[in-house]
Amino acid sequence: MPSLDSTSAPHGTGGTDAMARAFRARFGGDPEGVWQAPGRVNLIGEHTDYNDGFVLPLALPHATRVAAARRTDGRLRVHSAQAAQPAEVDLAGLVPGSVEGWAVYPAAVVWALREAGHEVGGADLYVDSDVPVGAGLSSSAALECAVGLAYSDLHGLGLELPQLALLAQRAENGFAGVPCGVMDQMASACCAAGAALFLDTRDLSARQVPLDLAAAGLLLLVVDTQVKHELADGAYAERRAGCERAARLLGLSALRELEPSGLEAALARLPEPGLRPLTRHVVTENARVRQVVSLLDAGDPRGIGPLLTEGHASLRDDFAVSCAETDLVVAVANRAGALGARMTGGGFGGSVVVLAELGDADRIAEAVADAFAAEGWKPPRTFTAVPSEGARRLG
Repeated sequence: MPSLDSTSAPHGTGGTDAMARAFRARFGGDPEGVWQAPGRVNLIGEHTDYNDGFVLPLALPHATRVAAARRTDGRLRVHSAQAAQPAEVDLAGLVPGSVEGWAVYPAAVVWALREAGHEVGGADLYVDSDVPVGAGLSSSAALECAVGLAYSDLHGLGLELPQLALLAQRAENGFAGVPCGVMDQMASACCAAGAALFLDTRDLSARQVPLDLAAAGLLLLVVDTQVKHELADGAYAERRAGCERAARLLGLSALRELEPSGLEAALARLPEPGLRPLTRHVVTENARVRQVVSLLDAGDPRGIGPLLTEGHASLRDDFAVSCAETDLVVAVANRAGALGARMTGGGFGGSVVVLAELGDADRIAEAVADAFAAEGWKPPRTFTAVPSEGARRLG
């Protein structure tokens, strides 16, 4: 039977003392502090954030930690427990395209801070993370937010958490070249333990929605398929451009403005058939987010299961960002007794969230593992999503 990790503490990263020891071993001095930011899963609301829509993510216990100390020579040195090679960046030549590999994300944060007018310099950074990379769980946002919070504290910038999220998004858009919305960074920065973050991405108004599934005899599984198909980044940008074009053709500033009652008429007005399913997904997904929030507010978490599965069907059929692995997880989990399931993240691999009764979790995980084995695929990793705290200083 596959192991089901239900712990609520990070299990790949060391504590503050261990981070300090690792920092000293690599840089020869003490860090000025240790900061942490989590990965996230999105309960519902996929590809709505860059359409000014609604999302409902929760932070994971899996997190990225950064031990940091300032430098005065204009250099950024970064070591990661998960990367074989360290990186060193001369900030004097810091422009988009000047940094490659995983170090692009911390470098992007420094670039974004400078673009925002903050006079920040170099630093030594030691990074350790147990957020799975390539799983659709926002490992890049966790790294960006941890580095951004470290820099804010080290330089006395006083960035509020939503400001930190916007800065991290600017880093990923403008320097790393990923046209993501703001959901990942807002979740990593602003989520609260025991809650999901109901976020309006248009004005960043947010509310913590209590999510105590265990009290209802439920849990939320995350099934990491451990696959990421190569077309993901280009297809993401293509779909974002399609949504923006559809909004322009409909005379809207964003598809968020289109309500379900006007959807069919709007689809009939779109001259390009390929834009219609994209539009339908965004409008119906925004409606699903609001329905899920209403059910949680009413104390009916079981009622959200069918909406999760509906959301997956929309991502598969209308937005076309699912894949064989995520489709199989959803189908097998539901056949094995799940209350609902959907892919989470940008798509083309990554992870699936599964809402299940506590007593059914092991059986569902085993059924999914057996189905992957029958296909000859790498075994998936399955763990429990425990709503956790957002970015913070540890010491």
